[in-house]
Amino acid sequence: MPPRRVVTGRSKEPRKRFAEELRLLRAQKGDSLRKLGEVLGWDASLFGKMESGKTIGSPEVVEALAQHYGAQEWLLTLWELAVGDPTQFLEQYRRYMVLEQEAMSLWQYSVSAPPGLLQTPGYAREALTTGVKGDKLDQQVEARIGRQKLLEGDDAPPFRVILSEAVLRTRLRDSQEWRKQLEYLMEAAERPNITLHVLPFSAGPHGLMNTDTMFLRLLDGRTVAYTENDDRGELIEENGRVEGLQRRYDAMRDLALSPAESRKYIIQMLEEVPCEPST
Repeated sequence: MPPRRVVTGRSKEPRKRFAEELRLLRAQKGDSLRKLGEVLGWDASLFGKMESGKTIGSPEVVEALAQHYGAQEWLLTLWELAVGDPTQFLEQYRRYMVLEQEAMSLWQYSVSAPPGLLQTPGYAREALTTGVKGDKLDQQVEARIGRQKLLEGDDAPPFRVILSEAVLRTRLRDSQEWRKQLEYLMEAAERPNITLHVLPFSAGPHGLMNTDTMFLRLLDGRTVAYTENDDRGELIEENGRVEGLQRRYDAMRDLALSPAESRKYIIQMLEEVPCEPST
């Protein structure tokens, strides 16, 4: 069989392809990065980072670029694909991220940190700082926050999350960023597709005490689980193991506060956060 002919020679990875198309569009228009910044009102360095693949930019920036280049529909579509591109995540997470984007419903238990789907950029940055630095840190923060588009829109899947009380008591060093995180949890809990519970310390020992656990209901009716601790994560697809984890999750949910009580608890935690910025 003859080899498949390469049509464009450009990357098949959405994130890399997005950067390539931005470079090509600017070259075709004859703009410099400096001129692009002057015309659109953003710093030229941002467009340089977008064209080098260090960031994909915000939807507002991409929409402005799309209008500038007369490429409104397809450039925005390519950006949306880049947001969900699994290659932007560390390799050990990519299989899970693909399944997460396909999930019909999700539910999670978090031991000591808010789930990535409910983290603010400030929280994500501090949480990820211990593992990565520089441009890689920026990319990982952007990738984590980009996942949250899954929970937006009229057709967003239902998401139930149980937060251990430890999540609400393990503060960020920056009190204002921590306040933003608590406020974001409260706002998220108001969405019709998100149900949030707090599991107080008074609930006592339970079956998932030391393990973050996420469940995904997939289009084919299967449920898979992903468990994670400080050392490793594991995608679990074997039915018996998944069912055992679900039973432990259901038993733990019976011990958790109701959504209304949980909201009051978060408000109480918010009232304890200093109003002045940390020094």
